[in-house]
Amino acid sequence: MLRTLNDLFRTLFDAPAPVDAPSSVHSLQLATAVLLVEVMRSDAQVGAEERQAVLAALRDKFALADDELARLFELAETEAQNATDFYRFTSKINKGFSAEQKLRVVEFLWRVALADSHLSHHENHLMRRLGDLLHIPHADYVAAKQRAREQMTVRETSAERTPGDQPR
Repeated sequence: MLRTLNDLFRTLFDAPAPVDAPSSVHSLQLATAVLLVEVMRSDAQVGAEERQAVLAALRDKFALADDELARLFELAETEAQNATDFYRFTSKINKGFSAEQKLRVVEFLWRVALADSHLSHHENHLMRRLGDLLHIPHADYVAAKQRAREQMTVRETSAERTPGDQPR
């Protein structure tokens, strides 16, 4: 009986919009941005590195213009402050993205968590929760973390070189 009522409520309130509908695209963008902002806010200090990692991830994932990016980030910060849980956001991502796209989101989340070169216990816990809520298999979750670490190492190495330096 309880399952039947749950199914009824889901069909009434979670009617899926067509994937290519603009409102659906915007809600996926906002859901992704909120998760990125939540990871950014999860440790004691929000640094410029983490903020830049969120903006870079959104730019990379959605190819937005600068004004659209700024507006999305602003909306995501507001939503993150008012959110009581992650289900509303992860369920949209689970419905709207393929497994590969969700894995890419997890990689972006890891980039934000690792942006300040320190992974706090809060960030690590949040990442595990989000990986579970996004139904990411553990091996894929670990691989996404490793790819994010490698990407951070590549950026740090290239930032240390001066324009006249030659790679060895």
